[in-house]
Amino acid sequence: MMKAEDFYCGLKESFERLLEENGLLKEEAHIYAKSLSPEEAIGITERKDFPILTGKDVMVEAQCMGAKGQAFTDAPAVFSGSLAEICRLDIEKNSHDRGIFIAALNAVMKYLGKLECTVHCKGEGPEKCAEEMVKMIRTRFGNPKIGLIGYQPAMLEALSREFSLRVLDLNPDNIGRIRYGVPVEDGGDSELRETICAEADLVLCTGSTVCNGTITDFLPLGDKVIFYGTTAAGAAELMGLSRICFADRYQQ
Repeated sequence: MMKAEDFYCGLKESFERLLEENGLLKEEAHIYAKSLSPEEAIGITERKDFPILTGKDVMVEAQCMGAKGQAFTDAPAVFSGSLAEICRLDIEKNSHDRGIFIAALNAVMKYLGKLECTVHCKGEGPEKCAEEMVKMIRTRFGNPKIGLIGYQPAMLEALSREFSLRVLDLNPDNIGRIRYGVPVEDGGDSELRETICAEADLVLCTGSTVCNGTITDFLPLGDKVIFYGTTAAGAAELMGLSRICFADRYQQ
């Protein structure tokens, strides 16, 4: 299994190479990053159990020459500086640096036109994204057993109505609770995580694992895992990972 330090070292090297190829390091392109309020991040929603609304995680947003990129993290920080300084952040060991780096990576790749869906959908967007996810899975995979990594309530409710599903989360406020008819199981239990992933035909994994450092737990699953959401946008593109997100369809 790839070690976390190897993954993040490879990610940083790929990002630096991208910057050099596009002349951005020499131009001293400026990055500004800040934490967003829940309303700024996700808007006004009827559903009130999104993690970003319960105060457990925060959306960090970076801007690069007008383009925006976001990262969902439990270690928010503020940053103002150059891309060269971004590349000097300690993303292997420092979770605050990692959140800033991932948001900046997403903003830069959006600016370069390398990817879409780097800003979270708002309002009714998460509900519509969940409906899109169900349609995509039916079309591509038929009727798979699903392992859902991360508590995303709109997605959990929509998927649980259609598929056999087990869900893992790291938030102790969710673990052991029944959410939308599904028990939320302990994502910190490595043996349980491996069992659920092995039994699943498809694993949908939150992109925030790239910020909390657990993404390498799921890389051995290969084509069986798809990362969802905006956070993993740039990392998935540079590291050759599958990602699905419909955020750009549902911006306010």
